[in-house]
Amino acid sequence: MQVHLKIRRFDPDKDHKSYWQEYDVEVDPMDRILDALNQVKWTQDGTLTYRRSCAHGVCGSDAMLINGRNRLACKVLIRDVGNRLQIEPMRGFNVIKDLVVDMDPFFAKYRAVQPFLINDDPPPEHGERLQSPEERAVYDDTTKCILCGACTSSCPPFWNNPNFLGPAAIVNAHRFIFDSRDHGTTDRLAVLDQREGVWRCRTVFNCVDACPRDIDITKAIGDIKRLVLMQ
Repeated sequence: MQVHLKIRRFDPDKDHKSYWQEYDVEVDPMDRILDALNQVKWTQDGTLTYRRSCAHGVCGSDAMLINGRNRLACKVLIRDVGNRLQIEPMRGFNVIKDLVVDMDPFFAKYRAVQPFLINDDPPPEHGERLQSPEERAVYDDTTKCILCGACTSSCPPFWNNPNFLGPAAIVNAHRFIFDSRDHGTTDRLAVLDQREGVWRCRTVFNCVDACPRDIDITKAIGDIKRLVLMQ
């Protein structure tokens, strides 16, 4: 099967602006978009630049805009998108080169919500800090985040205001705020209950559509908004 790829290219060392470059490759319908990109890089144009690592939808490194939608290149099958592909870097991020974007501001916002367990109590003398299946179920959905950035890049409020924490950071705050073992809720809500925090969300649901892990991101943001109002 022959596939036509139209890829947005940009090299800051020589380009004043981005441009489109087109390639044709032979792939199997069951191949993934990442396989097609690899074909281009390995057999036609070694200068094409993109991130990839595990190639199994776990590391989140190869998020990009595929036919207008944020997806992981390693999860989308050729048969599901057809033989004409338009591939671009994620929106809302500064482009470093070709499909590689600067994720540093994204991870700075992630760190701002303290995405780790906060509990200064002495650990139990015997065993772990236990919780019931019901307690775990409260935040189970938001443990699935792989920090690919697809949700944040799909968010119109983020496009308009890059200072917005963004859905990914809020999802990771949710994962610990609703963990029954955690004691850091007050500190996290102080970050989230700000102009650029949860209130910037306009409930557009783009994030839910973009998430490759099917996290109900809008529900998680709503959970935090209700908790803030209860404080």
